[in-house]
Amino acid sequence: MTDLNSDLGEGFGIWRLGDDDALLDVVTSANVACGFHAGDPSTMRRVCARAAERGVAVGAQVSYRDLAGFGRRFIDADPTELADEVLYQIGALEACARAAGTKVSYVKPHGALYNATVHHDRQAEAVISGVKAFGDLPVLGLPSSRLLHHASRAGLRPVREAFADRAYTPEGTLVPRSQPGAVLTDTRAVLDQVLRLAQRGELVAISGETLATEVDSICLHGDTPGAVEHARAVREALTEAGVAVGRFVVG
Repeated sequence: MTDLNSDLGEGFGIWRLGDDDALLDVVTSANVACGFHAGDPSTMRRVCARAAERGVAVGAQVSYRDLAGFGRRFIDADPTELADEVLYQIGALEACARAAGTKVSYVKPHGALYNATVHHDRQAEAVISGVKAFGDLPVLGLPSSRLLHHASRAGLRPVREAFADRAYTPEGTLVPRSQPGAVLTDTRAVLDQVLRLAQRGELVAISGETLATEVDSICLHGDTPGAVEHARAVREALTEAGVAVGRFVVG
């Protein structure tokens, strides 16, 4: 079973980013922005409602408090404050989810926070502290990251994630967006990466090396050029290849 997740609800006020409705027809899990890097109460509630209508799991995509930078700038946050801000964001989304007849089923950090928690012990532990204060929710992160290490230690389910549309370093981390080729924009390249992940449990790094990579969920970014076309092609290709697609959380 392969879960497909996507970052949704990333508009703000009158600004729209991505096609949430189209992607909700394809993915099985929705990482909903909680207002710190993007999103606002009306957007959050609308995406939760439409996810509930389609049986898509709702996840809290928590971030640094960085609207201007879309959460893609590292912040040397105090661990206690970071834990509290993670708890705050989950709680805000849970209110919207409950109003829509669903609930927050997992947590995934966004952007710079996601990347920081691959190696940054204090911030990884702070994120998990914030999640644990809310409840025993699964946590999505990069395989072998400090985030998933601390999730496991705290008794939370670690969910290993890979990206359909991002290039990887030989160390198994994401190529920084500032570097050429970091984002895969060609549908064929996206399909090749997803099918290799789903069928063979491996990735090809930007250097050409093959990396063994077992994952539980595959992310399709909602703001990548051609995101909807990529997502539809991925879902169709997985089905044709006999790979079952379904959410990693039940209920």
